Amino acid sequence: MANPMILFCDGASRGNPGPGAYGFVLYQDALVVFEEGQCLGEVTNNIAEYRAMIRGLEAALKHGATDIIVKSDSELMVRQLNGIYKVKTPHILTLFQEAQALLRKFSSTKIQHIRREENRRADALCNQALDAV
Repeated sequence: MANPMILFCDGASRGNPGPGAYGFVLYQDALVVFEEGQCLGEVTNNIAEYRAMIRGLEAALKHGATDIIVKSDSELMVRQLNGIYKVKTPHILTLFQEAQALLRKFSSTKIQHIRREENRRADALCNQALDAV
């Protein structure tokens, strides 16, 4: 993997479902390339997590990434995308397929589960978006 862009992504809902948002940060060579946090309306936590990753992948492609490492504290999403868990919920399946289609646009990909403490900036962007509502 030649000089990959690194995507840290996080999604949350206050209530499940409830008001939700996502946040993500893209890094290249330890520098922030782009970051974003946005509200999603009424969603579940899993939908917010997938939306964070999808928006982050779209932004990575716009910023010229060819190789990507995705880091998320959503164990469920990471395990689904790595083929460990099956996706059983229809509305999550649509998001899963959208994420897979975006991942196929990169030369190489790696999706890693990280501890929540390692995802502070994406989490902060997510919460800023929710607090602004």
